[in-house]
Amino acid sequence: MLLSCGDNEKKTTPWGTVVGDEQTDDGQFSLSDIITNGEMIMLTISSPDNYYDYHGHGFGTQYLLCQLFAKDLGVTLRVELCKDTLEMIDRLKRGDADVMVFPLPDDIAKAHQLISCGAGSDSLGVHWAVKNDNRQLADTLTAWYQPKYVKRVHDYEDYVFSDRSVQRHVYQPVINEARGVISNYDHLFQRYASVAGVDWRLLAALAYQESCFDPNAKSWAGACGLMQLMPSTAAAMGLSGGSIYNPEANVAASAKYIRQLFATLSDVRNADERLNFMLACYNGGNGHVRDAMALTKKYGGDPYRWSDVSQFILKLSEPRFYQDPVVKFGYMRGTETYNYVALVRQRYMKYSGIAGGSYSPSSGASGMDPVPHPASRPHRFSLD
Repeated sequence: MLLSCGDNEKKTTPWGTVVGDEQTDDGQFSLSDIITNGEMIMLTISSPDNYYDYHGHGFGTQYLLCQLFAKDLGVTLRVELCKDTLEMIDRLKRGDADVMVFPLPDDIAKAHQLISCGAGSDSLGVHWAVKNDNRQLADTLTAWYQPKYVKRVHDYEDYVFSDRSVQRHVYQPVINEARGVISNYDHLFQRYASVAGVDWRLLAALAYQESCFDPNAKSWAGACGLMQLMPSTAAAMGLSGGSIYNPEANVAASAKYIRQLFATLSDVRNADERLNFMLACYNGGNGHVRDAMALTKKYGGDPYRWSDVSQFILKLSEPRFYQDPVVKFGYMRGTETYNYVALVRQRYMKYSGIAGGSYSPSSGASGMDPVPHPASRPHRFSLD
């Protein structure tokens, strides 16, 4: 791991390059400047291969490769998104960022007085790029990169997008339908349903989709508890990190968050439609949902009808649509959010036939805790 450098001190990186008193022109950060300041800035375009936001985390092969480099360098990585290749080139030449993390053809890089370096393909003649006066960063990136890192990144993405990435027990979806008992937490769903502004069975359906009623569930992204709240969301709802696995505190914070989401969707007048949009935001984020609404309006659909908007949720995985000027948040894994809304609604329909009287775990309505199916906590996987 690299150490920060003094004014006249030189260090050798793990990849054989020397960091010391080098200087660059036009305010461009040298490699030692990046290390000293603790941050590297990359330029790229939103796409499934380059970069996209997924539940508050960056993904995309090129981004994850650059993140590996930043971690090895001991610095954080900041992403600046551009609309096209020319914008990336112009901003890199102005010194707005340190590296262009995009498979740019080598001949185009040379024509724009940039240095091809880092991840890419020699046979295809495409690589990342840095400014001509940042040779040391270019050499370090090239010495660092190994093709095996691509498989490492793909294995990580495969893990994240599989069921293995969520640590949880999978409990039965209904404890006792005849007695009106869905879960051990029905009393909490009933208590906080009015806060959320929904039927308590909708909270139950959402909880099962999120955690399978495991109050200790945790996802790869850090979402926690019955309702799979991100720590930042929980904190914004007044829930401390130490209480995030407490079932009542978790449900209460989720109910507040759902109410907040409904408030941001006040322009969706129909209550049933608003419920669909709320579920989509809970899973995919308000920004992506608003992008889909903007596309729906642009192409002549009804931006307040889920059957119309959901089609553009799916289309946000296609370049023609996620690169559209009305789109602000770029590429989206739309199939996940599309299916999420459908699955929660389907389970809600099933739960709606359950009467559900007042219930608490201490009442022993079922006489025992729910029995988990054969599923337990998987191994952890990371890029490290």
